[in-house]
Amino acid sequence: MKYDVVIIGAGPAGYVAAIRAGQVGLKVALVEKKYIGGMCLNWGCIPTKSLIESSKMFHHIQNGAEFGIDGIDVEKLSFNWEKAKKRATKIVRKLTGGVSFLLKKNGVDVITGEAIIRDNNTITIDNRAIETDHIIIATGSYPTQLEGVDPQVQTVELEHLFNLTELPENILVYGMGAVAVEMAQFFRMIGKKVSLVTPDQNMIPGADPYLLDYSKKLLQKWDIPVVYSKSPGTYQDGNIKIEEHSLPCDLIVNCSFRRGIVPTSNVEIALDQQGFIATNEHFQTNIPHIFAVGDVNGKSYLAHMASAQGIYVINHIKGINADFNFKNYPLNIYTYPEMAQIGMTEKQLTDEGIDYKLSDFPLTANGKALTEGSAEGSLRIYSDKKYGQVLGVQIVADHATDMIAEAAAYMSIEGTIYDVAQTIHAHPTISEIFMECAFDAVDKAIHK
Repeated sequence: MKYDVVIIGAGPAGYVAAIRAGQVGLKVALVEKKYIGGMCLNWGCIPTKSLIESSKMFHHIQNGAEFGIDGIDVEKLSFNWEKAKKRATKIVRKLTGGVSFLLKKNGVDVITGEAIIRDNNTITIDNRAIETDHIIIATGSYPTQLEGVDPQVQTVELEHLFNLTELPENILVYGMGAVAVEMAQFFRMIGKKVSLVTPDQNMIPGADPYLLDYSKKLLQKWDIPVVYSKSPGTYQDGNIKIEEHSLPCDLIVNCSFRRGIVPTSNVEIALDQQGFIATNEHFQTNIPHIFAVGDVNGKSYLAHMASAQGIYVINHIKGINADFNFKNYPLNIYTYPEMAQIGMTEKQLTDEGIDYKLSDFPLTANGKALTEGSAEGSLRIYSDKKYGQVLGVQIVADHATDMIAEAAAYMSIEGTIYDVAQTIHAHPTISEIFMECAFDAVDKAIHK
């Protein structure tokens, strides 16, 4: 059988590309060896965020007396790991079922198995050959395996976290990126003793220094020690030893930075120095009609960027050409409170010699935040001094990961700080801080 496009991998890059291909009339096959929805839907973005929401609920109930709720015996409260997992699994099944429905609706042939690229226009699955005009590699990434860990210590990847029937008391999270910080806080919020070991001071790559500093303060606030080490240390008498540090440890959760999963291929597909598939500005590999999108090309580790790349490539195949802007995409960190950013960081602005202005507004002056009991955080906007164009935004707030979309809308049309200031926001809402922060840049904030 001959296809216009064969996509290898059914994560956010692959399945979105497949749906888009079906929508524009391409004959498309989607090959997946394990999970429809990939890491994000099955053991990454969705289930971990479900667990985080469970931990937030646990925390809110513990503090219910502050909201005038009597009768809560905090000493009797406990976190039910099995029920939290069951809720997350139910959500995953609903979403993956929905993806399967959309693939069928848009005429995508879903093939289960491991794809091997046999030549420039052929892949094989279990010795079955399929011809195609274009191949899109969307095989994603996987955390780097930990080496040198004492076999006495149980180590688990996030993929297998849900296989645990119970959680021990002392948990060490090893790794970097938003997920390492999120999971460390999650375990702490449900009452576990947690340590975070990370190989780099810049433990959330790409984050503005403001958010990086805030994340470190947040971990300190929750009594989560942070140790910087390239290795997970040595095990001795129930503790992990790293130089002068001794960290109680019954379980290591591996949140190491991920590496691209490169499919088996009989043709030579070029890799970059980090082992990701090298691509040009159109996400083409060294073989023009073989593309690589999502984590496997190393340009981003975010699901929404993977999906955007998948759509871009299908449009490119159909002759719809556009620029792909790597600067205007959100970075979300699902801690409590949440953190988010979009656009240029302060370091990027400084390095490029851009004359910018920083304006900020605290949530402590926002009525809605105070009523919710979540007034920790602020909004920061970087704008061009000459024209007022919004260049970058950072938010720390309970709903920062949703609020960042407003900044994305302004930036997608090259909006200015004056546009933001003139946008009427409903009162009382958290989003009013956009207007206040913009007024702070233009003249003076009303409530600051």
